[in-house]
Amino acid sequence: MAGTGTGTRTSAATPPSPGEGPPARRPAPPELRVLALWAPTRALLLLCVFHVVVLPGPDVTSDVSFIYQGWYEILRTGTFPLDDVTWQYPPAAALAVLGPAALPFLGYPAAFFLLSFLADAVVTGLLLYAGGRPGRTLRGAWVWTAGVALLGPTAYARYDLMVTAVAVAALLAGARRARALGVLAGFGAVVKVWPVLLLVGTPRGRATRRSWGAAAVTAGATERAVTLLFVVAMPGALAFLTFQRDRGTEVESLGALVLHVARHLGWPGTVQLNYGSVEFLGPYVPLVSAAAQALSVAAFGWLLLWRIRARVWSATTPADAAFAAVLLFTTTSRVISPQYMLWLVGVAAVCVAYRGSMMAWPAGLVLAATFVTFLEFPVWFSHVVASDALGIALLVVRNGLLVASTVLACRVLWRQTVTEAGVTARGLRPRTPAYRRSAARPRSAARPQSPDRL
Repeated sequence: MAGTGTGTRTSAATPPSPGEGPPARRPAPPELRVLALWAPTRALLLLCVFHVVVLPGPDVTSDVSFIYQGWYEILRTGTFPLDDVTWQYPPAAALAVLGPAALPFLGYPAAFFLLSFLADAVVTGLLLYAGGRPGRTLRGAWVWTAGVALLGPTAYARYDLMVTAVAVAALLAGARRARALGVLAGFGAVVKVWPVLLLVGTPRGRATRRSWGAAAVTAGATERAVTLLFVVAMPGALAFLTFQRDRGTEVESLGALVLHVARHLGWPGTVQLNYGSVEFLGPYVPLVSAAAQALSVAAFGWLLLWRIRARVWSATTPADAAFAAVLLFTTTSRVISPQYMLWLVGVAAVCVAYRGSMMAWPAGLVLAATFVTFLEFPVWFSHVVASDALGIALLVVRNGLLVASTVLACRVLWRQTVTEAGVTARGLRPRTPAYRRSAARPRSAARPQSPDRL
């Protein structure tokens, strides 16, 4: 009787037969797997910047404790650091430096690190949200989570993470709202210039005249308003232009490799702290700096040629073009500071967040370069300054990875928008890239995909 009255319960409680295993557990949501890596790595970064965990090499937090906090005290008086050559940033950078004032119950360094942590959390949240939309993937969140961790505590000890958060938000918003892209890119440009490169990949044609025109007007108005506010209210807002112009060749840059080798061949130059970074000083340094600037001009010329020749824009093109542009100008810069890797990691994360992105290889090279950057600063920075075998090897590997990523990203962008577009226009079938053929399915197994999956 009891068995007939509770038949369902009895069958549910019946133990599995000898041939059956325990019921399968549901896998954790992919977002939780990302957070399972994000939480401990960010806890470790916080332990590092608060000196609970001490890494070998120079203290990466000294810029916050001394330089940023010194600027903060000057900015509070209503003027820019006129006599400080380390102030080499656009006027709106003052907002990032003054930001810790929003947490008056904390000391300046602690408040700055907490704001960096919050900016990191915002980027992660944006990429997780974007990864759940049609045609997107969580690869972007994985790249960001891994990239910041690989750079080490430097990520939280520079305000570049906050600027990168604005750039990531701009690219993600720009997928649907060109005006939002323009506003955020324009604001980012008056904080640290480079986000203006995010506009290089906006589509051409009638849609461009509307979207890019609206974005340019909005960004320009935002930039002029912010700049005018600081120029009028605070003297010295444009002093950064002179300080940037006078910078030399930093020891971690691509061109510096020539001078590192030259030191072993009798070159009499020295390494000194100059304009806020460790730079080479001596004969032929201006020539190396001029060569780096010439490469940057050539990079601009390539981007201009690409804009003229490009025929087809896909959903991934704006982010892909921004990634290629930031790579070009970072790699050819006279200064490749460790925090610059945050720019590349952020834009790369947006690229690979698209399911159809072909920037996975360049993004992977950037992640590898980010880890080598952590090794050369802060861990073995003394070897870089000394130009010994280990220091030179680290720079060769790191800068070599950046060059390889730049060339590959530009090649992918050109092929997708110029070469294959031209082949398609002539009625021919575009050639499948070699690194995509192995993953291609047989024709018999191919199935048409819905538009939201492409």
